[in-house]
Amino acid sequence: MVTLSSTIDSAIALAFGEGFVLGGYQFLKYRTAKKKEEHVVKSLLFDVKGLTDKDVQRQNILNEAVFRARDLVNEPQSFLNATEFGRQFNHMGKEAGFRVQVLNKSKIRQLKMGGLLAVNLGSPQPPTFTIMEWKPKNAVNKKPYVLVGKGVVYDTGGMSLKPTPNSMDYMKCDMGGGAAVGGAMYAIAKAKLPLYVIGLVPATDNRPDGDAYVPGDVITMMSGKTVEVLNTDAEGRLILADALHYAKRFKPEQVLEFSTLTGAAAAAIGPQGIVCMGDVDESTRRALHEAGNNVYERLAEFPFWEEYDEMIKSDIADIKM
Repeated sequence: MVTLSSTIDSAIALAFGEGFVLGGYQFLKYRTAKKKEEHVVKSLLFDVKGLTDKDVQRQNILNEAVFRARDLVNEPQSFLNATEFGRQFNHMGKEAGFRVQVLNKSKIRQLKMGGLLAVNLGSPQPPTFTIMEWKPKNAVNKKPYVLVGKGVVYDTGGMSLKPTPNSMDYMKCDMGGGAAVGGAMYAIAKAKLPLYVIGLVPATDNRPDGDAYVPGDVITMMSGKTVEVLNTDAEGRLILADALHYAKRFKPEQVLEFSTLTGAAAAAIGPQGIVCMGDVDESTRRALHEAGNNVYERLAEFPFWEEYDEMIKSDIADIKM
């Protein structure tokens, strides 16, 4: 047990507590000596003027949400396939109080999600599409904020196979965007925030089996657009495009998409920040950058130049990727 004294500023105390707790995170599920390795500090007590129980409770919720997301990212694909990913969201929804619906492959086919189905072709495991909803009676927004997260539970690169060292060997983490959305939904609902929020996570693994999609294939997306695939390691764009099109049915106030950094983005800025792009209004843009700076998850904004339209034109389909 650790106790913080009353001489510390409340904001600093809360920040210290957050860092202390998150820094002590462990994933010991698969360690045989977990009892010996487990950290001994179990609680952190505050005796700080100006710090309320509500402040501490909300920080505890945020910490727990981060732990849930980290646990999902650390799980191997041998446990966390697309079906289990949806099951974990169900558990989180029951605990925090938000609604969860997990669509199976048959329903995904009915929705004509060609991108998600194509990426899943080489997998022995079926895909899922998870819809999470938090809609309290006192919500301040009538139109929902929609959070979309990439749920590629394992990415070999498909037929455009990745190299193993420092690449495929950590691709169990390619569902980090989906984990972040699940964690955000957990925190929002657990804290009972007065916001109408929907989370969408398309999930599958990407494998080079006999039926896998290959470079040169043309896919018809849920939107009806046709896509010529030139690299099967660009699978995230395919599954996210279907999810983003699905989001339109909610007539959202705003859509935010989260996914693991692509190689090109990492080459551009390294591990020092987050690449982002979009067409949000200026006040939202400033708020996102400020939030990123506050938690040292800085945003590097990439452009949407018209010349890029020419680069994705296909000779045989609507677009290429």
